[in-house]
Amino acid sequence: MVFSSLTFLCLFLPVTVLLHTLVKNQTWRNAILLVASLLFYAWGEPIWMAAMLFSTGVNYVCARIIHGSSSPTIRRLALILGVVISLSALVYFKYTPFLLNNLCALLGIDFVLAPLQLPIGISFYTFQILTYTVDVYRKEAPVQTNPLWLLLYVSLFPQLIAGPIVRYQQVAQAIYSRQVTAKAMGEGFFRFALGLGKKVLLANLCGEVLQGLPAPAEMSFLSGWLGAVLFCLQLYFDFAGYSDMAIGLGQMLGFTFLENFDAPFVSKSISEFWRRWHISLGTFFREYVYIPLGGNRVSRGRWIRNMAVVWGLTGIWHGANWNYLIWGLYFGLFIVLERTVLKTTLERTPAVLRHVLVLVLVAAGFVLFNNESLPQAVLQLRAMFAPWAVALKDAYGVYALKQNGLLLLVAAVCCLPLRKWAEKKGPTPWGPYVKALISLGTLGLSLLFLVGQSFNPFLYFRF
Repeated sequence: MVFSSLTFLCLFLPVTVLLHTLVKNQTWRNAILLVASLLFYAWGEPIWMAAMLFSTGVNYVCARIIHGSSSPTIRRLALILGVVISLSALVYFKYTPFLLNNLCALLGIDFVLAPLQLPIGISFYTFQILTYTVDVYRKEAPVQTNPLWLLLYVSLFPQLIAGPIVRYQQVAQAIYSRQVTAKAMGEGFFRFALGLGKKVLLANLCGEVLQGLPAPAEMSFLSGWLGAVLFCLQLYFDFAGYSDMAIGLGQMLGFTFLENFDAPFVSKSISEFWRRWHISLGTFFREYVYIPLGGNRVSRGRWIRNMAVVWGLTGIWHGANWNYLIWGLYFGLFIVLERTVLKTTLERTPAVLRHVLVLVLVAAGFVLFNNESLPQAVLQLRAMFAPWAVALKDAYGVYALKQNGLLLLVAAVCCLPLRKWAEKKGPTPWGPYVKALISLGTLGLSLLFLVGQSFNPFLYFRF
C-alpha cells in the first residue's frame, strides 16, 4: 500500500486516524497503530513481514542483554550479534546477486544470478532497528521491555516503507504517552496534503514526461539536459513528498518526526546540498559510521578515507549497482575538494555562480543514479556536455519542453523554501483559513489526478 493510492486515502487513513483519535487509552491506541502498521506492510507482500519480525526480535533480545549485563564483553558481543544478523539479512537480499555475479565475472565463471525480490523498506527498517540497539549500547536510548512496542516503533506505517529514518529516542516517550490535539491534527493534515501534492501533481507528471524521452544513445543536447532536470525534480518531489506525508501523518497520530528535506536546490555548495537532502540518512551515516571512524579529528589521509567509506556506503545503500557506488563517491569527491584545494577559490566566487555550479553538478550526478548501467549514464552525459557530438535538439525534446514549460516553472518555484518563508512572517488572522483552503484544494486536485493517472510509483520503494 502506498500513501498516494485511493485505497490508502479513502479507506485506510480515515479509519485508522478516526479509531486512534476516538480511543483515549494509550495501550489501545498503540494496539490500533500496531495492527494498522502490520496490515499496511502486509497489504502487498505479507510473506516479507517475517524478515521484519525476525530482525526486530533479534534486536529486542540483544538490547535486553546489553541493558541487563554489567559485563563489557557480553554487552559488546550482544551488540555485534544484533548488528551482524540485521545487516546479514540486508546484504543477502540486496547484495548477494551483485557480489556473486561480479566475483564470477572476475574469475571467468559463466554464471549469473538474477536479482532477489527485495522486501519493501528493508533498507530503512534495518537502519532504524540498528539505531535502537546501538543507542541502547551507548546508553543514549532507554531499553524497550515490551516487544510489541518495539515492533510498533519499527513498523510504524508513516515511516516504515521509505523513511525518514527515526531514532528510537526521538519517539520513545510518544509510544508511552502522546496527545492528539486539534491543532496538531490540522497541521498534520496540511503537511500531508502538501506532500501528496508534491508526489501526485509534480513528481508523477515529471515522471510521465521523462518516460517519453529517447534512450541515452539517441539523446540530443536538449533531451539530455531535459532528462537530467526532470529526473532531479521527479526524485525530489517523490521523496520529499513522501517525507512530508510521513511527517504529517506522524503529527496526526501524536508523533514528531524530524525534517528530511530542507530546500536542497537553493544550496551554494555540494556540502550544503547534502545537509539539506535526505537528512535522516546523512545523520545516520554521520552518527554511526563517520564519527566512530574518527570523523574529521584525524589526519588528512584518514579523513579522506573516512569520507570515501561514508560516501561509498551512501551510494551502495541505494542499490547493488556500480552506478550507485560511483554516484556516492562522485559527491564525496566534490565535498572533499570543497573543503581542501577549492576552499579559497569557492569563497571568492560569487554566490550565484556557486549556486549554478551546484545545480549542474547535482544534475550530472543524478544521471548516474537514474541510468541502469554506467555506459548508459556516459551516453547521457556525453549528450549534456559534448553538444558537438550529438544533435542539438530532437522532436520529442522540443515538444516536451513546449508542452510542459509551465510544469517546469511551477516545479522550480516549489523547490524554494516557501513554507519556511511563510512561517518566518509569523501568524496572521487569515492564516488558518489559507492553510485549510490549500489543504483541501491540494487533496481534491490530487484525488482527481490519481483517478486518471497510471504512473504512480514511489522511486525510493526500490531501495
